[in-house]
Amino acid sequence: MKLTVVYDNEADIGLKSGWGFSCLVEASERLLFDTGPKGDELLFNMKQLNIEAKSIDKVIISHEHWDHNGGLEALTEIHSKVRVFKPDSCSGLTQISPGVRSTGPLEGAVIEQSLIVETGKGSIVVTGCAHPGLENILEKARPLGKIYGVVGGFHGFAKLQELDGIEMIAPCHCTKAKKEIRQKYPSQFREIKAGNIIEVSD
Repeated sequence: MKLTVVYDNEADIGLKSGWGFSCLVEASERLLFDTGPKGDELLFNMKQLNIEAKSIDKVIISHEHWDHNGGLEALTEIHSKVRVFKPDSCSGLTQISPGVRSTGPLEGAVIEQSLIVETGKGSIVVTGCAHPGLENILEKARPLGKIYGVVGGFHGFAKLQELDGIEMIAPCHCTKAKKEIRQKYPSQFREIKAGNIIEVSD
């Protein structure tokens, strides 16, 4: 299983950055989770990362905010047949792809879904902004087994004890308590920006 951060507030040299998030999940299929704020920047980063638009099997949009769905139109102009899963596409835990589930729409400041990706070490939870509360997203994922990692925007999440036992903690984008999370979980903390790759083998 491989995660490639395509877009984030910070980026490796040679990639575009800005307020937004997008992540490629490669398991049994290639899934693009969120599309960042702008189509031209999304497609630029994808090209730099050698990700062909038409190689994407499915697109999952976490929630209907511009910084997460802004690149969708440009992507679908190139790849019109790609299947798109928005929060209202799912009802409860929904299998998107073998080994990958949506949490289904969770209520918060906005309706939002996250991904639960199975790996040989446990599941990785991928969030957009975690508006429903990261603790609630993790609660949705825990019945499926051990949570190995969590990646994405944590927004205003402050119940840091909910991260106890998680081996890889990778906050980015809108996370307000990144410094506090790094201090509390220094060995589990992973710095994330566009261009970063996370690989988990069995």
